[in-house]
Amino acid sequence: MAGPERQTGAWVVTKERRQPGRTGAARQNPASPRPDATESKAQKFLDQVGRRGERLAVTDYWLVLLASIVLAVFGVIMVQSSASVEAIAAGRNGFTVALSQAVFALVGIGCMLAMQFIKPATLKKLAWPSVFAAVFLLFLVAFTPLGHTVLGNRNWIKIGSFGLQPSEFAKLSLAVFSAFMLEKKQHLISNFKHLAVPIVAPVGIVIVGLVLVGKDVGTVLVLLMIIATAMFMGGMKMKWLLGLGAVGFAGLAVAVVSSQNRRSRIMAWLGQCDSSNECYQSNMGLHAFASGGWFGVGPGQSRMKWSYVPEAQNDFIFSILGEEFGLIGVLFVLALFTVLALAMYRIAARAADLYTKVLMGCLMAWIIGQTFVNLGTVTGVLPVIGVPLPFISSGGSAMLAVMLAMGFVLSSAREQKLAQLTAEAPAPRQQPDAHE
Repeated sequence: MAGPERQTGAWVVTKERRQPGRTGAARQNPASPRPDATESKAQKFLDQVGRRGERLAVTDYWLVLLASIVLAVFGVIMVQSSASVEAIAAGRNGFTVALSQAVFALVGIGCMLAMQFIKPATLKKLAWPSVFAAVFLLFLVAFTPLGHTVLGNRNWIKIGSFGLQPSEFAKLSLAVFSAFMLEKKQHLISNFKHLAVPIVAPVGIVIVGLVLVGKDVGTVLVLLMIIATAMFMGGMKMKWLLGLGAVGFAGLAVAVVSSQNRRSRIMAWLGQCDSSNECYQSNMGLHAFASGGWFGVGPGQSRMKWSYVPEAQNDFIFSILGEEFGLIGVLFVLALFTVLALAMYRIAARAADLYTKVLMGCLMAWIIGQTFVNLGTVTGVLPVIGVPLPFISSGGSAMLAVMLAMGFVLSSAREQKLAQLTAEAPAPRQQPDAHE
């Protein structure tokens, strides 16, 4: 039978390892876990940061909580500003879209606040049920009449007035499932087969394939970032990671070449527009973004939202934000995302379990990575890919999925906060003996 030291995975961080010195008895005890020689560089770096930031758990808890709420509220404000004009032009109430977004934001904030009281060990049990639910809903979208097409992408379930975008929740389920499986198989993940199965195949391939059926390449890109991050955090060798990246890039290239719409977006990004329509969206978005100056034209005063910028409340909402609030507003929103990323990173660095480390990494890849893709699209650094800005863009499914993800983060942050407060609590004073 293998000894306890062989059962310790490369990512398990024990209390003995995190102390600068170990007693002789601990070194002589064969049952004491010892560092694995194959420990990845990413883990060593996270451990160093975690030891330096042990006392920041309370701060990170509040940073995650406040940044999430402020971003959600600011998103509702921007949706109201950017969507009201076209809603009125279509004969609808100008507050309809914003009220719907506000309802989803309130429900999401409520779920996030409730999830913080659920221990991470309980939340990780949702891994398999969430993946099965995501695959089932994506199958309904792709192959049943319930699937609904919006702007060329078949990624909605429509039942009467009720609409749901399962691909947004698939991002969360894939992140939770990846963290759960890597922790469960951590003593085997030095083997490529056990590292890649079942995260890459079959679960990752099935989810990505079903989303590709709906032609949503932007969501596929985000899903691939989540899978790549999970593999990196799990300790996959760089040559294998680059190989999988090459396969994913080749698949995306095929998806782009096979679609006239996607080809025209790439050509527009390269400045090779056959007509003014192909470059219209990116040009108008960049014009709106640049016209805000330092302080913007004022809240609600955007001129480009008057049907000049297509999808002003969705993928290009950041251009309206830049126009109305200027560089100051842009830096404020970027600072909130930076704070959120920093807090999530430090939560991962302090974590003593592989599940929390991988989950935080996957959620960062999703939310922060998607943010960079959206900003790159608006500023012309990237072609028009079609991904929403987390927390800010219009979309109830996207808002709810992101707030649920923050619920997972807040659960881990609260667990670390309570552990820190318990460790810092003064020991109770002993009462003198009555017989003395």
